[in-house]
Amino acid sequence: MDLLALVERIGEAPAAALLGLLTGTIFGVAAQRSRFCLRAATVEFARGRMGDRVAVWLLTFSTAMVWVQAADLMGWMRSGDARIMAVPGSWSGAVLGGLVFGIGMVLARGCSGRLLVLAATGNLRSLISGLIFAVVAQMSLAGWLAPLRNSLAALWVTGGGQNLDLLAATGLPQAGGLILGLGFAVVALVISRRNRIGASRLVFASGVGFAVAVGWVATFSLSQISFEPMQVESATFTGPSANTLMFFLDRSAILEFDIGLVPGVFVGAFLASMIAGEFRLQGFDGPASMRRAMTGAALMGFGGMLAGGCAIGNGVTGSSVFAGTAWLSLVAMWVGAMATDFLVDQSRAGRQVA
Repeated sequence: MDLLALVERIGEAPAAALLGLLTGTIFGVAAQRSRFCLRAATVEFARGRMGDRVAVWLLTFSTAMVWVQAADLMGWMRSGDARIMAVPGSWSGAVLGGLVFGIGMVLARGCSGRLLVLAATGNLRSLISGLIFAVVAQMSLAGWLAPLRNSLAALWVTGGGQNLDLLAATGLPQAGGLILGLGFAVVALVISRRNRIGASRLVFASGVGFAVAVGWVATFSLSQISFEPMQVESATFTGPSANTLMFFLDRSAILEFDIGLVPGVFVGAFLASMIAGEFRLQGFDGPASMRRAMTGAALMGFGGMLAGGCAIGNGVTGSSVFAGTAWLSLVAMWVGAMATDFLVDQSRAGRQVA
């Protein structure tokens, strides 16, 4: 059944949710098997190592770019139609939100996407943290924290009524994004070889990037045949987590891509962990661990909404279409995470040794 036939049979909104479910399931399986995590990569890098976690993150980052830019060149999608590109971006939000998100993901021991994957494998710490993340994200979107978020985001915005296209701004050729992606992929494979990472894990790491491309192509294709305007989007977890929470709390909420994405990730990660025999219940290590994780989750909820996306939404999805604020937010997340690891975890470890 082609996409048009599916839309005619079940409607546009359910079709969008189904595409979200497909994208999320691919993402969940691949992320669980590859152990993809931006927080783990930043901590490893901050401690002077270019190990397997950096390699996995960089391979995901690069393959998403390769798949998406190749799809753009082949006419399967248009990066300029992406939601993140079609609306003004916030430079101040990218910097401040990215820093706050980076701090939060180190405290919570995982970014929002990683928390969702871990929750599906029986990690109750991640489940609680993920719920707090979703609640604070919703508060930042339309609740008590929304005025603060709006004020900070309005400090410095992109011009021209849309985000900055880095490829166009730098004068790179149409294939420039694909070439850059291939270059990053080569670096990732070199680091992977040095760390003797198995082929299976590398395939699943690239599968996370592939899931991002699936989301872009699927929603673009749907937007071309829909009577109502449809958002061209892909994997991200700040807005979708808040929207999914409200979908189950508000009977008037409607189906959309986001509503399928989050459950899809959960289902994919759950099935992958069960098949691999890795599902097991885990809780907090103690009160201090609980306070730290809850604080980190709250910071990620606000920071992700202020930055316009999370470690996946900006760091992989937004960067794959070369949205200017996405790249700036990603850099800020790295800086915030590395500084937090140095000031909190490394300093504490040094004091304990002393």
